[in-house]
Amino acid sequence: MRPQQMKNKLVITSVTAAAAVALLLSGCGQSQPQSQSQGATTATSPSASASETASASPATTASGGTATASTATATTSTATGPALCKAANLKGSLDARGGGAAGSVYMQLILKNSGAEPCLLKGFAGVSLTAGASGAPIGAAATRDDSAPVADVLLAPGKSGKATLRYTQAGNYPSCTHTPAAGFRVYPPEDTASLFIAAPKDACRESAIKLLTVSAFTAM
Repeated sequence: MRPQQMKNKLVITSVTAAAAVALLLSGCGQSQPQSQSQGATTATSPSASASETASASPATTASGGTATASTATATTSTATGPALCKAANLKGSLDARGGGAAGSVYMQLILKNSGAEPCLLKGFAGVSLTAGASGAPIGAAATRDDSAPVADVLLAPGKSGKATLRYTQAGNYPSCTHTPAAGFRVYPPEDTASLFIAAPKDACRESAIKLLTVSAFTAM
């Protein structure tokens, strides 16, 4: 190959290499703005998510607070009335003028409100014969007579309610083991404390023998 041809080939090769470098640099320069644009879009997204989260959270909290307040209001807006009569604020007595029939005696069991506040007497008293004020019950407790409906009996201080108490003579039962009783132990309705009313009677020790029957309280 001639020296002139070698020189021309080197010039062409250098020009081709320079053009390739220029084209490569041009390509890198065009791709850079696209990368910056994508970076700007990515940077904007977390900001938008944080804004959406921040705006949602107060709404949820406010809703929860309102629900809690409504529940509390409903709970405290309950109706209240007089308390049930308790043995500690009652005095008991018997009115035996009701007569009797077929070996039974009918009495009025009377409970008087001796407290300073009105109280509610509702339902049946628990009644049993007992050996004394602190003695244990003897035999079976009184059976409920539910022939009349239960009514609310509001007792103002000094006022009384009554229930019919029937006592069947122990002598009517041949299998009765006679035991002297000093009177009646009376539990007011829904009370666990009791009061004692002195009234000597004959009782039967057998729990199968039902000597007593009591009705619900009514007003006097």
